[in-house]
Amino acid sequence: QVQLVESGGGLVQAGGSLRLSCAASGIFFRINSMGWYRQAPGKQRELVAAISSGGSTNYTDSVKGRFTISRDNTKNMVDLQMNSLKPEDTAVYYCNANVVTGFRPPMDYWGQGTQVTVSS
Repeated sequence: QVQLVESGGGLVQAGGSLRLSCAASGIFFRINSMGWYRQAPGKQRELVAAISSGGSTNYTDSVKGRFTISRDNTKNMVDLQMNSLKPEDTAVYYCNANVVTGFRPPMDYWGQGTQVTVSS
């Protein structure tokens, strides 16, 4: 079983910064991609940023230039540095990891979610 534990959410004023962290634990062979998704009330969950095991990144257009995803493969951790936050960034943020746990296809695992609220 794989567990993802997130930390770092909270309330911040517009223009402020927050850093989200996610640590993976459990028994597995390898973590492929890791990423952050978010879901605002009444909206579908969307990809915010992702990073491959080799460090390649991609971002949704609305956060480019403001958010930075990083990863520490030795600690099985992924972080999301969020700068210049806007009220529209308000959402529950979920950590995601695509994990190889055995002799079967990789599976996606999710954290419990952490609330990010940006006040105007």
